[in-house]
Amino acid sequence: MHSDIIFTYNKADFSSIFQQYKHQNCFILMDENTEKFCLPEIKEQLPENYYPIKIKSGEINKNLKTVSKIWETLSKNGANRKSLLINLGGGVIGDMGGFAASTFKRGIAFINIPTTLLSQVDASVGGKTGFDFIGLKNEIGCFNAPEKVIIYPQFLKTLDKENIISGFAEMIKHALIYDATHYEKLKSFNITNNDDFDYDELLKLIEKSVSIKTYFVETDPYEKNIRKALNFGHTFGHAFESYFLQTDKELLHGKAVAFGMIFDAFLSNKKCMFPMEQLFDITEFITGLYGKLYFSKKDYEALFSLMQHDKKNEQAKINFSLLSKIGKVEINQTAGKTEIFEAFDYYVQLK
Repeated sequence: MHSDIIFTYNKADFSSIFQQYKHQNCFILMDENTEKFCLPEIKEQLPENYYPIKIKSGEINKNLKTVSKIWETLSKNGANRKSLLINLGGGVIGDMGGFAASTFKRGIAFINIPTTLLSQVDASVGGKTGFDFIGLKNEIGCFNAPEKVIIYPQFLKTLDKENIISGFAEMIKHALIYDATHYEKLKSFNITNNDDFDYDELLKLIEKSVSIKTYFVETDPYEKNIRKALNFGHTFGHAFESYFLQTDKELLHGKAVAFGMIFDAFLSNKKCMFPMEQLFDITEFITGLYGKLYFSKKDYEALFSLMQHDKKNEQAKINFSLLSKIGKVEINQTAGKTEIFEAFDYYVQLK
């Protein structure tokens, strides 16, 4: 399962990439934000006579109803097995568009053009597709890689600070599970000041992050073994994300993962002899960037219940990827309810 990953600052590169698809029936999936802010940037470089498919933005719309709309639009507008779907957007667009393409007529080609930092470093690479179902994150999906992923950092200039910082969380995760030196570089990069980024430096950090993700994906495409490392921070993170989806306070995926990494670091200390000073370092760094997530003991049971639905679990135990030190991951670690509640307690008492 392999995708060509192309990093470019040059709009003209899009023209040459899409030249090979000029005789195909092309569709482009986007939401109101990417239509307004990103499409004009590359419109002239896209295949002629593409058909637009517009959906509403946000995790709340990552559902079967939206996927059905994509299928219906493809079907009613002459899509066939040689058609191409271009996913222009963040992780929600990439996940749903990838799933719709993978299942329409048993699979058509698709290309991801990720427009958020989160999707550039994580969601668009690795071939995971899907959507949320009955309140559970990514409950339905399949593995299928895009033909190409085109990473164009200019799109990051359209994002607000919240979305930039959200995407940065996945970069922190990649560093923590694989490369302590990269983690130190991320700590020294001023990600909160997106009015004055060093975009060349950011692109180098993005390329390093994508290379880490690609290593795990290509070593273990279907997540039977070491690719599980990429789930660091996600078991807790997905539970919080699903929990807040049920309220009027949507929690961005990256922020949820950032908070999840603190809980996983706590369990790492308990289960894998992860040094206490590194636990405190991660806690301080992430809290400094992302603030504090407020919940209380009355939420523990509901959060634990959501964690039990995680796809990585086996039997009654909840499965985690933890750390023995920064840069060294330990997969297939399990924890029970008591230990998970201890992690909640650790976080709740933080000032």
